[in-house]
Amino acid sequence: MTSELYAQAVHLIEARGLHLDDAQQRMLARLADWLQARLRPSAWWRRVAAGAYLWGGVGRGKSLLLAALFEAAPLANKRRVHVHALLQEVQQRMLTHAGQADPLLRVADELAGEARLLYLDEFHVHDIGDAILLGRLLQPLIARGCILLFSSNYAPAQLCPNPLYHSRFKPFAALLEKRCLVLEMDAGPDYRAASKQHWGLYLQAPTSRLRDRLGHLPATAQLSLARRRLTLRGMDSRTLWLDFAALCQQPLASSDYLQLCQRFAHIVLSEVPALSRCSLDEQQRLVNFVDIAYDSGRELWLHSTHGLDALCAGVGHGDFLRTRSRLAQLRLECAA
Repeated sequence: MTSELYAQAVHLIEARGLHLDDAQQRMLARLADWLQARLRPSAWWRRVAAGAYLWGGVGRGKSLLLAALFEAAPLANKRRVHVHALLQEVQQRMLTHAGQADPLLRVADELAGEARLLYLDEFHVHDIGDAILLGRLLQPLIARGCILLFSSNYAPAQLCPNPLYHSRFKPFAALLEKRCLVLEMDAGPDYRAASKQHWGLYLQAPTSRLRDRLGHLPATAQLSLARRRLTLRGMDSRTLWLDFAALCQQPLASSDYLQLCQRFAHIVLSEVPALSRCSLDEQQRLVNFVDIAYDSGRELWLHSTHGLDALCAGVGHGDFLRTRSRLAQLRLECAA
């Protein structure tokens, strides 16, 4: 017997013209049963896992399932946030409590008071500072009765994989395993790669062809961010055009990419080199930028003289499978 919450979530998905495969249906039913039990009145919820942590391969529909479950949940005070945006927000909120005892606990109080259901999409951490901050935030959120949803490409034990820092994050991974329903999506097709819904353009062409396409764009030399100045090709109120070197070959942070995606609806990234020849730091910045642009609903134009397969060949970065899947949703155009 399927739950009412499951039926509502399926209806939301099918209203988008999508249909779940058998593995996705089973996973959604299990998640809906858990959340329905978690939402029961009285002290019953204390015997149910505090959160659900869904992980697995790229393009398998993790975010699709959790987003539908989140939307169907009969709660007014609920919130979905990408991990990069949450980190920036937590750091900003902590500044408002500077000089007070344990600012992070005060931020946890605020977050739990604002949202009984908190969905943390694309949960992954590589920077040890971010990892410790997120880890320390989880326990007070759980203690305050906040219901947590996580989507991730990593099992909890695989988070923060850098061997230099992994042992410091292990207690927080253990907390996730103990207090959350941890579920792995079955292997299967990457539905994102097969999607005909494009979120931007991949242009393989000489730079002159891109310049012709953007000829209306006013030339602008620089843009000031909080900590740095970016060298630009052009900019207007909607569109930002800059080269890969400006975006990924200097130490920009996720907060910088968030600022760009909040300000510009259309971002053009040109002269992207073969990524296998880029450093891991440069690859990580591109991964972070694509995550943030995709989650923000920005229109991305990516330009290179290489075809997309050649651009992505030989990249060993752990998160790049997700990025490659998202780049496959760009409309491909080759111009001589």
